[in-house]
Amino acid sequence: MKKIYFKVACAICLITMISFIACQKEFLEIQPIGQLSEQILATKAGANKLLIGAYASLYGDRGYLGYDWFFSDIASHEALWGFVWEPESDSFENHKGVPTYEIYNDKWSAFYYGVQRANDVLRLLPLVPAIELSENEALQIKAEAMFLRGIFHFYLVKTWLNVPYIDETVTFSAGNYYVPNTTPVWPKIEADFQFAAENLADTKPDAGRANKWAAKAFLAKTYMYQHKYADALPLLTDCVDNGVTPKGEKYTLYANYFDNFDSNKEGGAETVFSIQYTVNDGTGYGDNGNWPYVMAQPMVPETAGGGCSAVTFDLVNTFKTDAVNGLPLFDTYNDFNITNDMGLQASDPFTPYTGTLDPRLDHTVSRRGIPMLDWGLFGVYWIWEQEQQGCYAYKKHFFYKADLDINTQNAGWTTVNNTNIDVMRFADVLLFAAECEVEAGSLAKAEAYINQVRSRAANPAGWQKTYVDDNDPSKGFTGTPAANYFIGLYTGQFTANGQAYARKAVHFERRLELALEGHRFGDLQRWDNGTGSMADELNAIIDHELNHTPATYYPPNLQGVVFTKGKNEIYPIPQKQMDLSAVNGKSVLIQNPGYN
Repeated sequence: MKKIYFKVACAICLITMISFIACQKEFLEIQPIGQLSEQILATKAGANKLLIGAYASLYGDRGYLGYDWFFSDIASHEALWGFVWEPESDSFENHKGVPTYEIYNDKWSAFYYGVQRANDVLRLLPLVPAIELSENEALQIKAEAMFLRGIFHFYLVKTWLNVPYIDETVTFSAGNYYVPNTTPVWPKIEADFQFAAENLADTKPDAGRANKWAAKAFLAKTYMYQHKYADALPLLTDCVDNGVTPKGEKYTLYANYFDNFDSNKEGGAETVFSIQYTVNDGTGYGDNGNWPYVMAQPMVPETAGGGCSAVTFDLVNTFKTDAVNGLPLFDTYNDFNITNDMGLQASDPFTPYTGTLDPRLDHTVSRRGIPMLDWGLFGVYWIWEQEQQGCYAYKKHFFYKADLDINTQNAGWTTVNNTNIDVMRFADVLLFAAECEVEAGSLAKAEAYINQVRSRAANPAGWQKTYVDDNDPSKGFTGTPAANYFIGLYTGQFTANGQAYARKAVHFERRLELALEGHRFGDLQRWDNGTGSMADELNAIIDHELNHTPATYYPPNLQGVVFTKGKNEIYPIPQKQMDLSAVNGKSVLIQNPGYN
């Protein structure tokens, strides 16, 4: 059951935090805690309420932190927007974003609003009398606030690279908000996570709070983005060997892959750090629900909304396996498409693909003829515009029909659910560790880590099964796999084929394991490192979707599109923020390359 402090987070913020009433204002307009507010909040309860408010900033209806649907999944061409709707939404697919788009400013403001909330906690703590708050209690609050400040800055750098770092000494008054974006931010993010790792407790009273091990994992991730593999590896090894969840459970993989995305089973031993969502909690139309996934969910009968996103042929094809050993087809997966899935009418003839597949496909993607949880066999009519979007839809983080009105809430035009979003899960840690071992030349150890992830996927108990009765999914499932699943482990290929092969295998495994979870764009960014590999890979996907897919499929936003090397790897600094930073008519902030 979700922890109550997350359920009431938004209400608490509105009632108790006077300085935060301008939630949707520009980041540079946010004011610090006023004197009256400090007097009211300078108690143990007040400090904790401020901290809850900082956690509440993790929410965002466009996936500001928890889920990068636009900024990662669509921009990396794992997913398709598919519509010529309006320039801002379309820009993530056609890579034609400009600084004036509000969606960039919304995200920038939301992140810095979270930074400001974390800093308000740090500013308030010295004012709380020692009799109210013990030294250890104060240290825990400080460490959690610094963890959150590190998280928000991390995602700012991931999105824009060149951003200002704002600490508690910047009060957004008397011109102090004119902070340039020319100083490297990574060392300061490292320092925040380092402090949190050294001072947070192993366990916490609430599942959604950060503990020591989450801080170590994010410090390692910060190193990974800077290619500091030698610094990241001991942290990751420690997390693998000794890490525990806030509830004290030893990190391990769930027995079944899809348990990570089932709201009835979430929050267990695979969760490193997650964003908590709730429904039916008295906060209006599912205000605390999982809004980031609403637009991506398929158009399943008896639910409202959704259908605004689909999945590329390229991503689906990555799940094909070698029929001999069950390993991925790194270089040849797109030689042909998984066939016979396109049909413009539900009654059109359909011949299922019979080749071997990684079983994670049918827990990641909804495709024709395969059970869609307990809703029925997925049909082409559950996608809004198949000609423009293709024939595949999202499946992760969707909800069971049996959970309607229990784990879901009607929100007027749509249905929102309460499935948490794992910002990091243990599989991510294992794959980071494997990546570090590859770079260290420890190929056998890297292979062992990747095999832990693949072993879970290879367990038939977790595979998608057929229905007992296709016409009545409520009767449950048989023991028969829904497709020809075949996945194997690596058996010495890393050592036999060398570091380049091992690196490719780990990179590919991250795509398979973490598909449509908001990681892909960032992975491509950090692997590029100025080589142009990101542009090469994404332009190849665009070419495949346009020229090597069924003739009835016409994704409009990909027509004539090119991902530009040296520009599209990061996003434009919002023009509103450029203008707000102006001194004597000149912006303190410097625009990212290619967007002037």
